[in-house]
Amino acid sequence: MASNEEKRIDEVLSLPILLSDQIQASAMEAGLFQSDCIELGKQVDRISHMLRSTVRFSSSSSLYDRPIRRIVSDVSKTLTRTLTLLRKCKRRSIFRRVVTIVSQADFRKLQNLLDASIGDLKWLLSVFDFDSSANGGIAPSLPPIASNDPILSWVWSFIASIQMGQLSIRIEAANQLASVAQDNDRNKKIIAEEGGVPPLLKLLKESSSPDAQIAAATVLFHLANDQERVHLIADELGVPIIVQVLGDSPMRVQICVANLVAAMVAHDFVVQDEFARENVIRPLVTLLSFETFVDDPKIQLAKQSIHSVFQINKEMVKNLNNHRRDLSSSLSFYSDGSNRGGNNRKERENEKPEVKNKLKISCAVALSMLARGSVWNSRKITETKGLLCLAKLVEKEQGELQLNCLIAIMEITASAGSNADLRRAAFKTNSPAAKAVVDQLLRVINDLDSPSLQIPAIKSIGSLARTFPARETRVIGPLVEQLSNRNQDVATEAAISLGKFACPENFLCMEHSKTMIEFNCVLPLMRLLRRGDQLQFHGLNLLCYLAIHAGNSEALEKARVLSALEGADRIVSAQHPELKELVSNAIYHLNLYHAGAHAHKQSYAP
Repeated sequence: MASNEEKRIDEVLSLPILLSDQIQASAMEAGLFQSDCIELGKQVDRISHMLRSTVRFSSSSSLYDRPIRRIVSDVSKTLTRTLTLLRKCKRRSIFRRVVTIVSQADFRKLQNLLDASIGDLKWLLSVFDFDSSANGGIAPSLPPIASNDPILSWVWSFIASIQMGQLSIRIEAANQLASVAQDNDRNKKIIAEEGGVPPLLKLLKESSSPDAQIAAATVLFHLANDQERVHLIADELGVPIIVQVLGDSPMRVQICVANLVAAMVAHDFVVQDEFARENVIRPLVTLLSFETFVDDPKIQLAKQSIHSVFQINKEMVKNLNNHRRDLSSSLSFYSDGSNRGGNNRKERENEKPEVKNKLKISCAVALSMLARGSVWNSRKITETKGLLCLAKLVEKEQGELQLNCLIAIMEITASAGSNADLRRAAFKTNSPAAKAVVDQLLRVINDLDSPSLQIPAIKSIGSLARTFPARETRVIGPLVEQLSNRNQDVATEAAISLGKFACPENFLCMEHSKTMIEFNCVLPLMRLLRRGDQLQFHGLNLLCYLAIHAGNSEALEKARVLSALEGADRIVSAQHPELKELVSNAIYHLNLYHAGAHAHKQSYAP
């Protein structure tokens, strides 16, 4: 037997209509409580008329049927109970009258239930009657079914208006739904469960009104703070819709859609890959680089960018085939998106500077989310002018945009740090983009006294540690200097990044270790051993690498590093057992070079 959700809406309505007809016939045949039975029959007659009025909405192709199914299901249960009671009141033998227990309380209870059903159906008709309703389908009152949970009826009303109303009504309803969604996660869950995502995506895709698109994108943004709801948006084919709107909308809309991309990717790695397959990186980089290179005649990227975009589209089409996408529709989508995107150029040029800045911030955040933990996406960003654009914005901008561009660089370099192919392809020493990025990272570390900016810059340099040749000593000095930074987090990140230069996995660890000692890093490291737990851990880690790779250094001997490590060895087992073997190895290397020297000095001491 088909469930209520599987039945067509006309089938769902047919049962209570049939029950109402049977009830009215039974009311006329009542032998007991005749007046009460007739009164029930009148109530059911009102219900019957309302049910038949509801039928006329069922033929609409855009019908939002969730509240109809829920309310009609409850109405059917009440009508079934009413019919059962009336049948007990039929004329029958004296014996049946004696054993049949029917009371006035039963009638009062059913009258209340029927009144509630009348109220629910009246509310339902007001929601769907867009032509005569003064509120345009947004019901001003609550139905009895939602008396204990008014959010449910509001959500039903707003979703119905978004799906079935005129444009102005849809915009108002979407804004109201955004307000409801913003309140708490329970409201978001109700919106998703009650079928709010498909009409919102339809409004986002098909509407020619920026206000409507912004309203729809705002609701989806609030919903996209949970992996399950992000999956729901993706399952409703939301990703290609979002990418299309991103590339072909006014800036105000693009800001909201870029924020939506960032929110979805932040909560689900599967959607991160799906956005990549839909080539979302192309419009994001294009929007981020808008006007960035206008005043810089030295940067000539046109040919490179066109070639990069062609290569990306070619690879994306191949990927779309692998994921059961239709090739012809994908090609037409990319082609159409490019043509329509050009139509908004004049609008973009005339936009207010604060709107342009806000859009770039949103795109930078979205790119950082896409690059996070993804070598594939990071490579796609570097294959466009994205990397050079980020470096340029770090140089020119300040505040939130500068910070988010640094974070995007940090995520890209983190991916490069874990993948040799990406390092070789994107961060070659002769690459203009790589050089620009490193120059800006060093400028931020050296010149800007801002921990929030310095930390991602320091992390980025550390991720690129294996790309720098031994002669590239300019990156070591700034990191060593930050070991003495008064901000503990900055000093910690500096120690971690220097550790990536000196660790055994780095082919040039010996050369880099000697360079660090030349930049006088030993004394700051010794001071770190007396500070916080994290600083102590990473400082000790780096000091051990220096002892192993440059144990014959005079600076290590003068700073009494051997004694410090011997002292640390006694407590390292309790606090940092993972460093025990490393500390023992460092002590062994220092003993090879310095133990004899200490004994020699002591024997000739006056």
